[in-house]
Amino acid sequence: MTDPHELIVIFCTVPDDETAERLATGLVEERLAACVKVVPGVRSFYRWEGKIEVASEIQLLIKTRRSHFEAIEEWIYEQHPYEVPELVALPASDVAEPYASWVVEQTQ
Repeated sequence: MTDPHELIVIFCTVPDDETAERLATGLVEERLAACVKVVPGVRSFYRWEGKIEVASEIQLLIKTRRSHFEAIEEWIYEQHPYEVPELVALPASDVAEPYASWVVEQTQ
């Protein structure tokens, strides 16, 4: 049985479709992620360099194993156009066994 605590979902925003597709495809090709969902239409409000900013972005939901976080972080920082990309990982505490096994298999 796969330990569900081994799985995480990483949130990462990107500025456009091209970046979303490039990062999603690359993460799956490199077996860093089993699946990346691309969710368009996100509006982000944040403070940057002393000003409140509003940006239209795309949200990536990266399904992977906790042990891959550091490699994903390094890979994203090399590939991402932002100076400080969003990388927030949340544990996937309740995961159906067949899906959890699939995630582990795809990220070997």
